[in-house]
Amino acid sequence: MTAPQPAESVPAASDTAAEQYVLTLSCPDKQGIVHAVSSYLFMTGCNIEDSQQFGDHDTGLFFMRVHFSADATVTVDKLRASFAAIGDSFRMEWQIHRASDRMRIVLMVSKFGHCLNDLLFRSRTGALPVEIVAVVSNHTDFAELVASYGVPFRHIPVTRENKPEAEAQLLELVRGENVELVVLARYMQVLSDDLCKQLSGRIINIHHSFLPSFKGAKPYHQAHARGVKLIGATAHYVTADLDEGPIIEQEVERVGHGVTPDQLVAVGRDVECQALARAVQWHAERRILLNGRRTVVFP
Repeated sequence: MTAPQPAESVPAASDTAAEQYVLTLSCPDKQGIVHAVSSYLFMTGCNIEDSQQFGDHDTGLFFMRVHFSADATVTVDKLRASFAAIGDSFRMEWQIHRASDRMRIVLMVSKFGHCLNDLLFRSRTGALPVEIVAVVSNHTDFAELVASYGVPFRHIPVTRENKPEAEAQLLELVRGENVELVVLARYMQVLSDDLCKQLSGRIINIHHSFLPSFKGAKPYHQAHARGVKLIGATAHYVTADLDEGPIIEQEVERVGHGVTPDQLVAVGRDVECQALARAVQWHAERRILLNGRRTVVFP
């Protein structure tokens, strides 16, 4: 006689319907923060999938990122409403988001398209958890490239005379499309102090890491003339202080004495793409918290 087979286990409905969330917070460091957060999640029927925290002894601030799940009866609005009391009691700056939500972003570019093309491709293949709602440029060079990805292209020319109007168009786009992040993918225009303040913590830029040694035109040719052996790129948040915002990610590549200036440029483009893509991914995954002029980046 054949032995009876055990019944196939069926996942509970609450397991199959579990929604994933990310909680991020920063506040003055004190005892009880982790206990309060974990107790809250337990009492609301949530399950912690991953938790990371960091206490900065220099600034006296505490930072935390929690990835957790909850069943279908729990909504993001309910979580935000019920967590507010804990946030207030610890003077937290906090956010709760669904992990499945793709961050809505705008890319900005001028006449160098390597970072633009890289981000468009990563987004299409799912390597970046973002939705590119538009590409904005002060030139039309990449209109066809952007169209090939099915992304709207906005040509906003910028001159000294119309710069306030051009930035107003950008802000209108950001607000109208609920954009959470603006990425300067080699956008070669200096943003006004007012725009930087209005989008504080929501603009990421990429540039070569030769600054301040090699400024102005053809920095890679200047570096070649000086025999530079490391090519680097820095991704950072944009502030009113040009190229001095909080650093998110840096990438370097060693080069030998035999490389040409054009080869340095090619290496530089590669490291710029890598550093910028990681910065955008980490921001979209809510892994970056501002810590004054620095950042806390949870892996």
